[in-house]
Amino acid sequence: MSKITKYLLVSLPTSISPANDHDEALTALRSAVTTDYGSVFPFQIPEFKIGTLDALVQQADELAKLELGCESVVGKVGDSLKAILEGDEDKIAQQKTVNDKPVEQYLKTFHWNKVKYRADKPLGEIIDILQKEISSIDNDVKSKHNQYNQVKTTLLALQRKQTGNLSNKSLTAIVEPSILIKDSEYLETHLIAIPKILVKDFIKSYETLSPMVVPRSAQAVASDDEFTLFAVTTFKKHSLEFLHKCRESKWTPRDFKYKEGGKEAEQREIDQVGKEERKVWGEALRLGRTAWGEAVMAWVHVLALRVFVETVLRYGLPLSFVCGLVRTTQKLVKKVRNSLDGSYSYLGGNAFGRDKKGRVTKDDSSTSAEMQAAGHAGDAVEYSAYVCYEFEIK
Repeated sequence: MSKITKYLLVSLPTSISPANDHDEALTALRSAVTTDYGSVFPFQIPEFKIGTLDALVQQADELAKLELGCESVVGKVGDSLKAILEGDEDKIAQQKTVNDKPVEQYLKTFHWNKVKYRADKPLGEIIDILQKEISSIDNDVKSKHNQYNQVKTTLLALQRKQTGNLSNKSLTAIVEPSILIKDSEYLETHLIAIPKILVKDFIKSYETLSPMVVPRSAQAVASDDEFTLFAVTTFKKHSLEFLHKCRESKWTPRDFKYKEGGKEAEQREIDQVGKEERKVWGEALRLGRTAWGEAVMAWVHVLALRVFVETVLRYGLPLSFVCGLVRTTQKLVKKVRNSLDGSYSYLGGNAFGRDKKGRVTKDDSSTSAEMQAAGHAGDAVEYSAYVCYEFEIK
């Protein structure tokens, strides 16, 4: 089993380096993580137009909710790809790219997409664009996946009619028109599927099952491993009673009307629906591949915005910070967090409870209350003395 990759986006003020230098601060972050626990890559975030403090707090809350929405859509698109590719993990992995790059390469070489999300626009407008985009992706994939499921269900139903037993399969290719009485005012032919173990009982009793069953009219039409199909003639006015008694005896009446050219028409329908299923399958696969990449891209841009907004709220102005992408594993992520806590807990100032060694404690109730009041109640991760967002792209 391959190791699950975890990522952390960490933002720190450049003041963590003696020279207040960006590159030195990134080097300090690498030293804090250490190569034993993970790898650190620079993560470039542009400076955005900053509004009021109240607006930033509100935007932090909106971005927290939007990130959860992005993660959910990425998961749903992934599930759609899994269904389309019938769970083939190798084929699924081939479809999961962002800008035609593997996810890890995209993250390592991340650049803000200035064409889709212009950095010179107000933060509120960028957030609105991202919200509309992720909603559109979700709706498009859902619609196409539902269309594919409908076509696939129709095809499977048609195929089952060709491959089932005589109690449920299509009789178009089995029953010859000469077996059926046509254009009679008084008589009609019934097709009854009899379980093989009940054939003897049927032969003995069918003539007395209801009034006016034509004697010795039963003839075997076809047989498979489970059933024998018989044709029986009755007078029309007693047909309903005869069919009712057949069901009571656990014999299966088959509703069948002969149509000229019916066999060919049935095959044409199967071929047509099969062609449509392959077409929609291709469309769903292409859309799923594109949508997954776009949803991940939107998610990462939302994360970048979260880091920026939280950096402003946490470290203040003028802005001077470094952001790093930490690549680690599920097993080591806790050690990464502990190492960062040990190196940068002092950034929390007096806002955090501390143990005897000066380390930030994790259960400070007053801090939790303050964070909830500041709009961090929706965050699933614990609050730290520095800006840090953990994520996993499946």
